[in-house]
Amino acid sequence: MNEIYDVVIIGSGPAGLTAAVYGKRAELKMIVIEKEMASGGQILNTYEVDNYPGLPGINGYDLGMKFREHAEKLGAEFSNDEVLRIEAAEGEFTVVGEERTYVTKSVIIATGAQHRKLSVIGEDELTGMGVSYCATCDGAFFRNKVAAVVGGGDVAIEDAIFLARMCKKVYLIHRRNQLRGAKTLQTQLFNQDNVEIIWDTVVDEIEGGDQVESLTIRNANTDETRKLAVDGVFIAVGINPQSEAFNNLVEMDHGYIKAGEDCETNIPGIFAVGDVRTKQLRQISTAVSDGANAITSVERYLTRLQVN
Repeated sequence: MNEIYDVVIIGSGPAGLTAAVYGKRAELKMIVIEKEMASGGQILNTYEVDNYPGLPGINGYDLGMKFREHAEKLGAEFSNDEVLRIEAAEGEFTVVGEERTYVTKSVIIATGAQHRKLSVIGEDELTGMGVSYCATCDGAFFRNKVAAVVGGGDVAIEDAIFLARMCKKVYLIHRRNQLRGAKTLQTQLFNQDNVEIIWDTVVDEIEGGDQVESLTIRNANTDETRKLAVDGVFIAVGINPQSEAFNNLVEMDHGYIKAGEDCETNIPGIFAVGDVRTKQLRQISTAVSDGANAITSVERYLTRLQVN
């Protein structure tokens, strides 16, 4: 018979690992399930983290390892497995993985989200070395430099406006002849003197040695290509929440699991944290906050279970 956990945490990015730390401090019987070989989530691919309080400039991989080491030091149990689905029964859940099943009184979903990529030459090789998916995370590294933003929605426009405050020049590259973002944002964008919009254009290649140096861009109407010298490129073409395994289980909003600051979903006993949940800002600091809040909510839920 499977042992019954107080909580199963699915995912070991900053939110999941913080939940593990708080869960062990609360003396909960728990396990963390991670499908990747290393913990840390998206920050593993971040060359330098400059906006996490107290650790300016830390390498993303090192920060991820510190989170993991903290949880392990407290005795957190880990399982390298991929969750296929969650089955709900009276008073407990069965988390079905590829390797085994886990029976638990509660579940914290911390599976994160992945930025959509352009899938062009040089993108993967230069990620963290001038290729970024988060202007608020990495924009400060490009102060007084030239940056490009790729995209045409709200996030791309917001990124361009944000970067315009510190960059010498910002290019907004969009594959269509009009933007998709909110009109109020477009008005703000058009008022930025140092922003140039390059319409009907796609990026074919990102070039550079140890750092981004230029883009090869192509006009979608004429197929004419040219080089664009930049110090960095911010890709804002969408985010895919990693929530497929939980379809038809919890309420979602465009793939994000609906949950408030208490991290409670519409299913009692299931909680969502970090980038996979509906929220205003997706950063390491907000993920850490979610992990702490979720364990408090779990404790309250377990107390209610005992009473009933």
